[in-house]
Amino acid sequence: MTVTAAEDLKALAERAGRELAGASAQEALDWTARTFGDRFIVASNMQDAVLVHLAHQAKPDIDVLFLETGYHFAETIGTRDAVATVYPEVRIVNAQAEQSVADQEAQFGLLNQTDPNQCCFLRKVVPLRDTLARYDAWVTGVRRVDAPTRANTPVVQWDDRNGLVKVNPIAAWTDDEFNGFIAEHGILENPLVGEGYLSIGCAPCTAKPLPGQDARSGRWAGQGKTECGLHG
Repeated sequence: MTVTAAEDLKALAERAGRELAGASAQEALDWTARTFGDRFIVASNMQDAVLVHLAHQAKPDIDVLFLETGYHFAETIGTRDAVATVYPEVRIVNAQAEQSVADQEAQFGLLNQTDPNQCCFLRKVVPLRDTLARYDAWVTGVRRVDAPTRANTPVVQWDDRNGLVKVNPIAAWTDDEFNGFIAEHGILENPLVGEGYLSIGCAPCTAKPLPGQDARSGRWAGQGKTECGLHG
C-alpha cells in the first residue's frame, strides 16, 4: 500500500468514525461491505458466531480470519469447523505462525508460561499483521464492556499498528444485548461458554473468571497481562 493510499484510508476511517458513531451493528457492516467489497476480513476467535452471522447478512462470501495458534481448545477448533458448515459461502482464513508449536517449544521452551507476550507476538500478532496486509479493513468483535482497556472502543477507527481501517460494529452492545442476540437467532456458540469460560483464547492461558470479575480476567490469570497485542 502506498503512503497516499494509507493516508486516504486513514481519512476515511476518521470521517466514518464520526458519521457512524451511533450506527447499529448492521449499519456499520453494511457500510463496510459497500465501502470495501472484497478488501475486508472479519476476525473471529470462534467463541461464538455472532460477528460472522452479522457480517454474513451484509456480504455472504466474507473472509473470516482465525488465528490458528496451535494452542486452541478442541472445542474452539470444532466451532470453527461448524461455522464453515453453517455458513458455506464464508471463506475461513487460517493465519498461522511461521514456526510450528513443536519447533517453537524446541527453541524457546514454553513461552506461554515464561514469556506470554512473546508467545502472543509470534503466534498471533505477526500472523495477524501478515494477513491484514492483504486488506484495507478488518472487522472485530471488541466490545466496550469486555474490559476497562476497551471502554472507549469506537465503531470505526484507524488501526495505526496494522495500517488499515478497523470496524467494531458491536462495540456498544451490552452483555444482555449480546446474549439476547445469540438466543433469538440461535447463533453458534463455543461449548466452553456454557462451562463458564467467558473469554476464550489459547488453552494454556485461559481460565474461568472468578465471580464478579470481568470476562477477560480469566485470560493470562496471575500474569499481569490483559491483552494479547491484537487490540492494544
